[in-house]
Amino acid sequence: MSSEGATDFGILLNVAFGVFKAGMREHMTEAGFDDLGPSFGYVFRLLDSGPRNLRLVAEELGITPQGALKIVNEMVEKGYIERRDDPEDGRVKSLRLTPRGSKALAEARRFHRRFEKELAGRVGKQRAAAARLALEDIVASGAEAAPKPRPL
Repeated sequence: MSSEGATDFGILLNVAFGVFKAGMREHMTEAGFDDLGPSFGYVFRLLDSGPRNLRLVAEELGITPQGALKIVNEMVEKGYIERRDDPEDGRVKSLRLTPRGSKALAEARRFHRRFEKELAGRVGKQRAAAARLALEDIVASGAEAAPKPRPL
C-alpha cells in the first residue's frame, strides 16, 4: 500500500492478471482443455501464424532450445501440435497446430473477448476501452526495454 492507502500499481496489475488467469483456467477446463501447460498459449499464438521449427520457437519465446523442446514435447504428447518434415530441410521438423490445438486457441480467444465484454458490463464501455488503451500504452512505451513474454 502506498502512503495514500491505494494498492501499488504493479501489485494491482499482477493481481488483476492472476484473476484473469484463474478465470481462463476455469473456462478452458470447462471447455475440455484441462491439460494445458502454463506456456502453451505462447506457442499456440506463434504457430497460429504459421509453422515454425524448434529453433525459431525458442528464439521467438526468448528461451533456450532445450526449454522450448520440453514445452513442445509436452504439447505433442497432449495432441496440441505435431511435428512434420520441413519441406525445405529434411533435417528439420516443422511444428504445426493440430485441429485440437486450433480449437484450444479459438476457445482461449473466446474467453479473452468474453472477459473484456464482461469488464465493460461492470465498469462501462468507455472505462473498459480506457483500460485497454492504458495497457496498450504501457506495453508500447516499454516495448524495447521489456523482455519478451516468456513461458514459465
